Amino acid sequence: AREVLAKTSGSQCDLWSLGVTVFIVLFGYMPFSGSEDRQVRAIKEGRYTVKKDVWARVSQKAQDFVTQLLILNPKERLTAEMALLHPWIHERDKLTGTAHIDNGIADALTQFAQASSFRRACMGMMAWSLTNEERAKVRDAFIELDADRTGAITLNEFKKVMEEKFHVSDENVKQIFDALDQNHMDEIHYSEFLAAMVSTRIALHDDLLKATFHRFDTDNTGYITPENLKEIFGGSSDAQEMAKLVAEVDTSKDGKISYAEWIQFLKNGDSEDHHMEAAVKLIDSKVNETGRDSSKTCRRKSTQPDLVFDDDKKATNKSKDPSCCAVQ
Repeated sequence: AREVLAKTSGSQCDLWSLGVTVFIVLFGYMPFSGSEDRQVRAIKEGRYTVKKDVWARVSQKAQDFVTQLLILNPKERLTAEMALLHPWIHERDKLTGTAHIDNGIADALTQFAQASSFRRACMGMMAWSLTNEERAKVRDAFIELDADRTGAITLNEFKKVMEEKFHVSDENVKQIFDALDQNHMDEIHYSEFLAAMVSTRIALHDDLLKATFHRFDTDNTGYITPENLKEIFGGSSDAQEMAKLVAEVDTSKDGKISYAEWIQFLKNGDSEDHHMEAAVKLIDSKVNETGRDSSKTCRRKSTQPDLVFDDDKKATNKSKDPSCCAVQ
């Protein structure tokens, strides 16, 4: 956008970028071409290439959507709210018609709310390791709940669906919503919704389990220890509480959680919730870490190696090479 070139960028630049992206998808060529200087001049003048024979194959509403996004003056350009209400988007949105929120989705949300805080933290950590294909399985359900298309589900949106479609009581709706809203922002974000879908709508496969175990095992020993949890919580965390947390999953009573114990906990047993309340901070800390600007240098380098998992699911170190601590 011209504002970027002038180093005065704002949120409207994103709408220009959207216009460029949709332009390429619809018409199959770049809106600005030629040498770098020529492209810069064209952007500053808002002069993009129109190939009439190509544009003729695209609907008038789609053409209008693109041209409204590529208006030079950001004050006259479509805003995000206006773009969502544009006929080309709004009418296509209504064509999706099919309901994606079924009893399975409602059950998954209810089970997530009833799980211990530690299990919810584990599911939340797993949500960050899901592939695009796995996320796609429940993406439409999230969009259906997000009625105003803001990218987050409000309590009113959540209540409307859960009460009208599944006859969930107001009290239970609030309980489920609060369990999902782990950042306490009075709205449910996509990552939080994905956490509730893990293990019910999305299969717990080995790659997902291993990736999540890696994130808890901060010193690459092949075990999750109270020290690992204390490192994630920060220096103010209570060592005794961390030990209790580990003890709930540590069936061998050796003071640490092996990969086999981890698998058993996630696939079978759950633990007493009153010992697990502190663990909900785990996902908060990781979500906050992930939300930071990925272009900045990581505050801490991870020493996590690749783990080799033997037949008995015991994790052993394969590599000692450090890597960036950013959650992938």
